Amino acid sequence: MEKQHKFSIWYVLIAIWIVLIIQNLIVQMFAVERIPYSEFVKALEAGSVVEVAVTQDRIQGKIRVTEDGKEVEKAFTTVRVDPDLSQLLEKYNVTFKGVIESHFLRNLVSWLFPVLFLVAVWYFMMRRFAAQQGSFLTLGKKRAKVYMEDEVGVTFDDAAGVDEAKEELVEVIDFLKTPEKFTKLGGKLPKGILLVGPPGTGKTLLARAVAGESNVPFFSMSGSEFVELFVGMGAARVRDLFAQAKGKAPCIIFIDELDALGKARGIGITGGHDEREQTLNQLLVEMDGFDPTIGVILMAATNRPEILDPALLRPGRFDRHILVDRPDRKGRAEILKVHMKGITVDKDVDTDTIAGMTPGFVGADLANLANEATLLAVRHDKEKVGTAEFQEAVERIIAGLEKKNRLINEKERNIVAYHEVGHALVALSLPDGDVVRKVSIIPRGVAALGYTMQVPTEDRFLMTKSELLNKIAVALGGRAAEEIQFQDVSTGAHNDLSRATDIARSMVKEYGMSSELGHVYVEKERQRRFPDMGLPLAKDYSEQTAQVIDREVKTILDSQYEVAMGILTGHRKVLDEGAALVLKKETIEGDRLKKLLDADKAA
Repeated sequence: MEKQHKFSIWYVLIAIWIVLIIQNLIVQMFAVERIPYSEFVKALEAGSVVEVAVTQDRIQGKIRVTEDGKEVEKAFTTVRVDPDLSQLLEKYNVTFKGVIESHFLRNLVSWLFPVLFLVAVWYFMMRRFAAQQGSFLTLGKKRAKVYMEDEVGVTFDDAAGVDEAKEELVEVIDFLKTPEKFTKLGGKLPKGILLVGPPGTGKTLLARAVAGESNVPFFSMSGSEFVELFVGMGAARVRDLFAQAKGKAPCIIFIDELDALGKARGIGITGGHDEREQTLNQLLVEMDGFDPTIGVILMAATNRPEILDPALLRPGRFDRHILVDRPDRKGRAEILKVHMKGITVDKDVDTDTIAGMTPGFVGADLANLANEATLLAVRHDKEKVGTAEFQEAVERIIAGLEKKNRLINEKERNIVAYHEVGHALVALSLPDGDVVRKVSIIPRGVAALGYTMQVPTEDRFLMTKSELLNKIAVALGGRAAEEIQFQDVSTGAHNDLSRATDIARSMVKEYGMSSELGHVYVEKERQRRFPDMGLPLAKDYSEQTAQVIDREVKTILDSQYEVAMGILTGHRKVLDEGAALVLKKETIEGDRLKKLLDADKAA
């Protein structure tokens, strides 16, 4: 990759220094010595004068002098004093003339060359500066990358797990290829298509796939590239982009990260006259000026649709909103197959199993998972990537990097072992819980001294009140185990307490699962009216209601803590055996702990 050089003031200083040196050398080369007239007369009498050029008040010529034992000719000049100079010159047989020799060449070299050198340095610096920032002459020009057909190399086959979004986009491509199929029924081409979804779900990939499938010119640009330091330049870029797009219609314009350009107007500190808002206004004007028959489609992607200006989202601007959501289990399996095409995978690798271990993962996460598994296989000197590498990669992404060299004293290892086994036992004892796959006391990540890995059996979109309560009990199981074994508690449960409190507060404020508060929603909408200001949200309930909320949250947490305490007290033998096993092997499978629990129940 070519190294980018940044402009520096040292370039100017070095250039000036070089010019001064060159000019000094040139002056020395063409130096003319000023001598008194008396010395000139002496040289004339001595026969040292070679030739002169005479004007009305000056004499200039060459004399012979001896330097370092050698006789050389040296240029001189002096002020004319003797009015009868011609007779004196003839007396000593000196060639003379009445005009001064032209020194145009010397002056040209002395001054023109340094000027040309400075111009060359300035041109070089401007080229570098323009390559990085854009010159003044190109500030208003578009910076969009234009892709023609077969230049992208991405098709819909590369975008897996987003079938619904692909169906919507296939319809747009069909409209571009065969518009008469739609227009014969009076249909119009949608002016704008907005891809909305969490980061990493494949919005930009889908846009590139549209470019690969559409066989029409595809203009790709980021929203931040429109906004410039100089007011009006962003609007000029929008005009230039749409003018060129209309010239190559039918075509597609894609703006990535639209929220950098299309934030709601009137909420900034600078009011409604800053550069970004002028750029947004010009974009709105250009979209209104679309002729549906031309065939120019505007696509955009954002993961923050709540902060976009309402004028962008109305019909006639972005007519169609396409959700690119997190993939389900089937979608994750399809995405994994796409990313496994480029790596050597063992036959025993089951994409469905790995997809079940990665709930909530998006396309970018799964791409990272495949790469991490490949790196682990290389580290283990394996010729193929197996299931073990994928499982280890999942743990590495979820829990963090293993830190086997972190030294933990024996007391802390005991606390961590009982803490993690407490989580696992409560999870195994409660119904409808996630499967416990692994219990480990190997430190991971920044602060985790151990972890209990639970994997859901299927994707869930709704949860009942009893399931939420069970999750709280599992989160508090580690703290309960510490209290049972050591009659004391540690700081290791801070993350568990945070998750449990969040669930309990959501149950009370959002889900209407409070017996005292009833079926009331008191949580303020998470969408902020002033996203840039960071202003706190005002409460929509009284202080009395706030006290009820706090009391209900505490009641839920206390009750589920008692549930966890009851489970662990009833299976104290399993708690001790599981902790001893984890202390011995550092990591055990969840099935091993479940067998101990089943045996204790049978006894």
